[in-house]
Amino acid sequence: MSLARVIEALLFSAQKPLSAEQIVDVLGRAGAEDELVPNEFARVRKAEVAAALEELKTEYIEQQRAFQLVEKAEGWQLVSDPVYAKWVRQLFPPPKPTRLSAPALETLAIVAYRQPITRADVEAVRGVTIDGVLQTLLERGLVKIAGRAEIPGRPLLYETTEFFLDHFGLRTLDELPNVEELRKRYLPVARPVAGIADAGPRSSTAATTNL
Repeated sequence: MSLARVIEALLFSAQKPLSAEQIVDVLGRAGAEDELVPNEFARVRKAEVAAALEELKTEYIEQQRAFQLVEKAEGWQLVSDPVYAKWVRQLFPPPKPTRLSAPALETLAIVAYRQPITRADVEAVRGVTIDGVLQTLLERGLVKIAGRAEIPGRPLLYETTEFFLDHFGLRTLDELPNVEELRKRYLPVARPVAGIADAGPRSSTAATTNL
């Protein structure tokens, strides 16, 4: 029994991606309820798990398996090879349309590159209110509230989620296109109004842009 095969079993059985840290934790806890059962992988380190993951990834590619081992934002996961997508797709009902409108993509891009950011600052860049768009991004799990800004009124701050990374096939925000250039580019910001806090997206009836 090898470390790679044990990790393969964990990945096959997991319902979601597993990080190297989670795998180390599982390996360390195995057999803890029964001291008579030896656990030869109890002291495995993260570096050894990372090496085993790379070994499995290479093995699947070399053997031309119908599945791959991919690293996502939240960890490693076994997935079917995209070349078999048209057959695998038949196992699942057609998904509901999830395409974002141009206003939603523009808003999401501003949040992604300048997060954490207030609603007012996003509106200053776009030139229109974004209440309906922002509410939709929140409902779809692409954006979340990240706290409050330390400025007068303490408006809410917004940032992207782990689901955003997974949805767009990114491991980190550093993989966004032209990330350094766009983060440094000057963008207009809203003028703070003392005593007025951002209570979140207003009613969609007040929005001038919608999905």
